[in-house]
Amino acid sequence: GIGGLWLLNAFGATLPVLGLGPIQQPFDMITMLGFLILLGTVVNNPILIVSRTIDRLRESKSVAEAVHEATVSRIRPILMSTTTTVFGIAPLVIFPGAGTELYRGVGAIVLFGLLFSTLVTLIFLPSFLTLSLRTIEAIFPKKA
Repeated sequence: GIGGLWLLNAFGATLPVLGLGPIQQPFDMITMLGFLILLGTVVNNPILIVSRTIDRLRESKSVAEAVHEATVSRIRPILMSTTTTVFGIAPLVIFPGAGTELYRGVGAIVLFGLLFSTLVTLIFLPSFLTLSLRTIEAIFPKKA
């Protein structure tokens, strides 16, 4: 959601479109539906990384090893779904055409929100997960 909001804020709700220059994009109900679509698209990746990390920790792996293995095992599916969605929605956002005015906001929210959430999932989440799990281990050491 942050990527989509940033996009609308950065362009002042104006989207640059090839061939037409900037186009004003209203923040209407259809554009807000983009956040629901985005939420359904991006919510699974972080959950699967955390779940896989917990499974690896139960196998007596170290925190760094568990997070690394979980992230590496999910990076290909995450990048594949992101790439296909971005290339599928990009023409709606970038190229003008009949009917694109109505759904351009939805496409922009999903496109930039997905790109931002992918970066957060692959860069910030593993770091935060490692820090959090090490802190929990320091507070509640494993009993021998």
